[in-house]
Amino acid sequence: SEQAGKGQVTINCNVETVVDTRANISCTTPTAEDFALTIEGVGHTYIAEYDAIPMFNDGDNYLRLGNYVANIVAGDVKDEGYDKVAFVGSSEFSVSARKQTDVAIVATIANAIVKVEVTDAFKGYFTDYELMLTTALGNEFDVTKQQEPIFVAPTSFTISGFATKQSNQSGAEGVVVTLPEKKVDAAARTFYTVKFDVQQAGSASLTITLNDTLVETYTIE
Repeated sequence: SEQAGKGQVTINCNVETVVDTRANISCTTPTAEDFALTIEGVGHTYIAEYDAIPMFNDGDNYLRLGNYVANIVAGDVKDEGYDKVAFVGSSEFSVSARKQTDVAIVATIANAIVKVEVTDAFKGYFTDYELMLTTALGNEFDVTKQQEPIFVAPTSFTISGFATKQSNQSGAEGVVVTLPEKKVDAAARTFYTVKFDVQQAGSASLTITLNDTLVETYTIE
């Protein structure tokens, strides 16, 4: 028969919004219809692409005996911004004759997630400030008063900005300080909180913490 030497396969996906901190990220989660599916042979030449998982499951879902890998993707990690979340997943499986194979794929967040914060001490020391997030792809986001996390493509991102501090002489213009650029290596499925603070002990110093770990201290002239 047509199906001799083949086995039936069903692909199921489970979407996980947990990141490295074990926190759940609130974001728009995809359904099976949102995932593009690619099935490739392992150790043999085979490739098939589907716009959605149900197109495979509800169509001719018989594959020849052998080993395969299924890759799923929803969203585009290069499309960066608020709630611009992408998910990826992969699973290897084997097909046996006349056996039903259920393939379970866990889809996880493909982006790095960034939140920039400033402390009250920072806001008290500087009369005005502006913070910018630049991604590795070159996209720029104003994070001066960021409320929601930004989803970016992994590899890295940079935070830069300016701040105005009060003049020592009364009535004089404030002095604009260029904040040091901070480049951060960024991995998928990882949350990065970058916090700017000012600590005053004798002289004022600007501190930058990443996920509550101090990464930079600068004396403010």
